[in-house]
Amino acid sequence: MSDWILGLIEQSGYLGVGFLMFLETVFPPIPSEVIMSLTGIAAAQGRIYLPFAIAAGTAGAMLGNILWYLAARALGHDRLKPFVKRHGKWLTVNWKDVEKAHRWFDRYGVWIVLVGRVMPTIRSLISVPAGLLDMRFRNFVIASTIGTAIWTTLLAVAGYKLRENYADIDQWITPVSNIVLVLLVGGYLLRLILHKVDLD
Repeated sequence: MSDWILGLIEQSGYLGVGFLMFLETVFPPIPSEVIMSLTGIAAAQGRIYLPFAIAAGTAGAMLGNILWYLAARALGHDRLKPFVKRHGKWLTVNWKDVEKAHRWFDRYGVWIVLVGRVMPTIRSLISVPAGLLDMRFRNFVIASTIGTAIWTTLLAVAGYKLRENYADIDQWITPVSNIVLVLLVGGYLLRLILHKVDLD
């Protein structure tokens, strides 16, 4: 897989980097950790220029982020209500929770999206609530671009510095990703239990 990614970057250059990051954001077959760290290696080998590669990766990811945002925005806040009423038991949310989240996004949406973009697992999902909860498009783009640029820069620079030892990146990214995933699942299970208690 790594040889294929490096080959695509070598053949297509910055367009290849952007395409891979777009693909990862829309339908993640390959994690960004692999794509951008290998991009950093390609830059270290002189195949591409690191700042341009980071810009290409950020742009590709942003196209995917905007696509998800627009899809969620098209679904709309109002259309969400029947879905929440029907499946709220398993979602562990009710309409009051949605309205509360809406107010949070109105007040802190920029920071929620910006921080979410640099958190493994969450970073690819944050576009959906931002769109559903009617976050202003301009604010979404600004916060997402900053957060995505930070994420792609960290990964690309790590690959650039470690060169062929890019597997070392997994030694700190994978545990963080697993911790975030465990917290998300644990939080959901806790909410599910408490939600059932409230219903009883």
